[in-house]
Amino acid sequence: MMMPIQYFWRHPLAEEVREEGRAEALAEAVLRILRVRGIDVPDAVRARVEACRDLDQLIRWLERAVHATSAADLFTID
Repeated sequence: MMMPIQYFWRHPLAEEVREEGRAEALAEAVLRILRVRGIDVPDAVRARVEACRDLDQLIRWLERAVHATSAADLFTID
């Protein structure tokens, strides 16, 4: 009986794909929180959030989005 090949999932390319997916999901969540809260998101803010691939930064923005009064509040401490 052959064992399934699992090594692909440990490959750096596979990890890169997973990281990319996490970043996209976090960026979407940041923008969704702002939208649900009725906060206008200018194109420049949307572009900056969508372009970010730093997971720690996206998590900080996600946490700030919960209390923000404007989209610019995401970046006030950066």
